[in-house]
Amino acid sequence: MSIRAPTEVQSACIPPLLAGKDCIGNAKTGSGKTIAFALPILQKLLVDPYGIFALVLTPTRELAFQISDQFNVLGAALNIRTAVIVGGMDMMTQAIELENRPHVIVATPGRMVDHLDSSRGGWDLSRVKFLVLDEADRLLTSTFTSALSRLFEVLPKERQTCLFTATLTPSIESIAAAPPRTGKERPFVHRMKESIETVSTLKQHYILVPSHVREPYLFYLLCNPPESTVHLRRAPPETKEKHGKPAKPTKKKKTEDDEEGGLLQPPPTIVFCQRPWTAAYLTLLLKTLGIRSTALHSRLTQRERLASLALFRASVVPVLVSTDVGARGLDIEDVALVINWDLPREPEEYTHRVGRTARAGRGGMAISFVTEHDEERVLGIEARINTELEEMTLPEEKVLEKLNAVSTAKRLAKMELHDSHFGQREDIRKAKQRKREEA
Repeated sequence: MSIRAPTEVQSACIPPLLAGKDCIGNAKTGSGKTIAFALPILQKLLVDPYGIFALVLTPTRELAFQISDQFNVLGAALNIRTAVIVGGMDMMTQAIELENRPHVIVATPGRMVDHLDSSRGGWDLSRVKFLVLDEADRLLTSTFTSALSRLFEVLPKERQTCLFTATLTPSIESIAAAPPRTGKERPFVHRMKESIETVSTLKQHYILVPSHVREPYLFYLLCNPPESTVHLRRAPPETKEKHGKPAKPTKKKKTEDDEEGGLLQPPPTIVFCQRPWTAAYLTLLLKTLGIRSTALHSRLTQRERLASLALFRASVVPVLVSTDVGARGLDIEDVALVINWDLPREPEEYTHRVGRTARAGRGGMAISFVTEHDEERVLGIEARINTELEEMTLPEEKVLEKLNAVSTAKRLAKMELHDSHFGQREDIRKAKQRKREEA
């Protein structure tokens, strides 16, 4: 994994965890928090191996798969067995995995509770030695209160509990300040030394743009990325025919944009927006305009979400259009640019979004579209990160040169979403669920 020296959070948190203490770790995104709790778990598992040894809870499915992958890499020599228990996957397959008592379960709280309530007694959490809340600031919100309460009922009292987060919220501070139970020590607390929640290698900009013309600005920005990111452009992997032979290149109509015939693609970029509909719309828009893109949002099946991440990680597509399900914890190498199509509602979510770039000491850039409705959000973000965003201007005449092409692509994308009845199944399911609850 090319780890040569521990990061600040790893140096601070690993010794107290090995000593048996509870721990609260606060560190910037991309600072190696997963390794800070994974290594002590593996070390103690080696001394007394049995399943189910550790339960790691995360707020998002994608992060759960990533954490499981890191456990498998770090624990390969120990033949560690992990299980990912998240929504959107087959319950029966997951139940079989739990019956086999994996050493480490990585789960979202809701799906973990579903399995607890449907279990026939073939497994339980009574011997768990480690409970980890990753992205604890998100988990300790009202969304997860009910599920966490149910889990705390069945978890053993004598366990080590670890909370890791990039954002110290009042709920986490209250846990740190609370008097410990009889016989327990106060948790070890590591706080970031710097008050700035974003790394110094991240350049942060905003573009003032009317909300109704963001599409041509996005297209221009992707076709003409900032100079500091251009060197990160990647060619897609070669496609292969059967028997491993390279596929014959397809002939494309030559354009002024690219000598080889296709639109020159941007460096690895994540475009963040608020709603699943927007993510699907922008993906179709960019595809129509010739930019290879894929979507990540809650209206996709879990297999589709994992496939989108795999395509982006492998550089098959250079642009990932995501809602905030992709904002937390995902470690994707060499993301050059983060674009905020919509500014997040909460300032701390901005921190997590832009943390997808400039990771592990690398450089990166974040550009936010600021519309006529966003003044208060910008001020809140700047107050949160203790940094002023720098204005960036794009040449309006050049941006609007492609207005006709972008307008056509907008119409086609909206027609396709309408014809596909986007999100209709989920709306019907939610309506049925509301009726059941009312009854």
